[in-house]
Amino acid sequence: MKICLVTSFPPSRDALNEYGFHIASELQRIPGITLTILGDEYSPVQPELDGFSVNRCWKFNSLSNPWRLLRAIKMEKPDVVWFNLGFASFGGSPPPAFLGIAIPSLARLAGFYTHVTLHQLMETVNLDDAGVRFPLLYKLGGVLATHIVLFANSVSVMLPAYRSVLVEKYGRGSVYVRRHGIFSARPEYPDLGLRGNPEHRILAFGKWGTYKRLEPMLEAFKEVVREIPEARLVIAGTDHPKTPGYLQSIQEKLGARSDVIFTGYVAEEDIPQLFQSSSVAVLPYTSSAGSSGIAHLACTYGVPIVASDIPDFRRLADEEGLAIDFFPAGQVSKLARHLTDLLQNRDRQIEMAMQNVSAALRMSMPEIIRQYLRTFELRQELDEMRSLSSLRKIPRWMPMRNLLVRRNARKTLLRLEANREPASVAATAGGSESGQVVYMAAPVPVGAQPRHKTGTE
Repeated sequence: MKICLVTSFPPSRDALNEYGFHIASELQRIPGITLTILGDEYSPVQPELDGFSVNRCWKFNSLSNPWRLLRAIKMEKPDVVWFNLGFASFGGSPPPAFLGIAIPSLARLAGFYTHVTLHQLMETVNLDDAGVRFPLLYKLGGVLATHIVLFANSVSVMLPAYRSVLVEKYGRGSVYVRRHGIFSARPEYPDLGLRGNPEHRILAFGKWGTYKRLEPMLEAFKEVVREIPEARLVIAGTDHPKTPGYLQSIQEKLGARSDVIFTGYVAEEDIPQLFQSSSVAVLPYTSSAGSSGIAHLACTYGVPIVASDIPDFRRLADEEGLAIDFFPAGQVSKLARHLTDLLQNRDRQIEMAMQNVSAALRMSMPEIIRQYLRTFELRQELDEMRSLSSLRKIPRWMPMRNLLVRRNARKTLLRLEANREPASVAATAGGSESGQVVYMAAPVPVGAQPRHKTGTE
């Protein structure tokens, strides 16, 4: 199977580049998969990562992305074009973002099978927190953009509630629920000896400046330090694209302090040490824009989580079994109290760490990729059978009719056998035979009565 993965991709630092990297890494391990990454241009240019075939054929905020990407897809002639994106993946302003979100539908019209992994819905984004100037216009544009996304052959979202929004509000498209997953084949057992020895590190990680702001966290940290002098606040990540200079302004206000550490952008190889040495990961957001990658990273390394009590985090706790200690969003004193209580309770830290590792075991990246590949294979099989069925409708008296049917049937059988290999390999790698449950909602066909509940299949 030949797959083109459309995503921002390291060394680019644009949104979802880490998730694109981990999708690509798993696909590369599976025999029978030929992968080409259609990645984003960035500057300054650096050498590409070893072992990946990357075509840098689109650019953030460029109006020419549809034409450039479609040209690249036509040159590659893949079996599947897989898009890893959010609504702002192709641009920070409406014109390039809107044109970019239409590319999966345009690729389908060009004759390619397209699948979209959609990381957010416009309906769940707090537009005030996102810094949107004309929220009503954005809402209308978001509805239209979502309709366009649903013109792709199939779409995956990461929370059942997101699928419910799509089937109830839009009532069309083939929509699946697939977990975000952790960024590895298996989680790492937490190294508890690094935590609170001698410092308790509170990790705040993300793209800062919009709905992720540091002022409440810094105020809460002042109260934490009064009771736990050995506490340290580690602020990791970069500015949100809409708020350049935000972190620099925070650093200038704080001045030189030994108890607040700014790491800047965290390279992939530095992530394990960052999380393993953290006693708690804190998500002090005022709203959410999708299934949190930071929460899933915390699970990967068995780190307890303290988070704002907002709907998406509640869903993660309820539906994926994450150990999250909730505080009322925006209430600094409550955040400080929850952090202090957790850091002073070693047993609770260990309990939450073990629960998060257990949750991570159920959603390893190989298992998630296996689910995707099975969908792609089933679609290919269906297309092959439809092609064979159309040939059988040719009148028997037509010359070469029987030869064409036999040849097509033979090709279909050979391709079906070849397609089953990747799924079986991925299933073994993902551990589905060891008792893991595959969570994949059935798609909602166009025009069908939507189902409001998801389940295992």
